[in-house]
Parts: sequence; structure tokens; C-alpha cells
Amino acid sequence: VVDGVVQLAAPITTEQRLAKKNELKTRGTLLMALPDKHQIKFNIYKDAKSLMEAINKRFCGNKETKKVQKTLLKQ
Repeated sequence: VVDGVVQLAAPITTEQRLAKKNELKTRGTLLMALPDKHQIKFNIYKDAKSLMEAINKRFCGNKETKKVQKTLLKQ
């Protein structure tokens, strides 16, 4: 009920419900794997894919960073 008007929601299929449940489980698992001090920073991401990309970007760096690290280790 919004502003006194009843709004009908579209029926949700079993597949949609299962996909949403799996998405929430995946996101929750990723957040639980983070240390407590980082969980608040990453809580803004609402789906598992964007959360994983942000985690990789924050902790793993990008390709250029990895190349520089390999070069430094070889010296």
C-alpha cells in the first residue's frame, strides 16, 4: 500500500526466487570472508558480481600493478 493505493506485484516464479536466494547467499559469503574493518566499505555493493570486482580491484590490483610487481621481484 503506497499513499493509500494498493499496488499489485507481479508473480515471482520459482526460478526467480531461487536465483535471488543464491545471489544473496553468494553476496553474504563474500562479505563474511572480508575482515570486519572492510565489511562496511564493501556493503554498498548490492550484487555479488560488482562486489567481487570491487574486492579484486581493492586487494589484487590491476594488470599493470601485477606486471610492475613481477618486474620488481625479478630484479
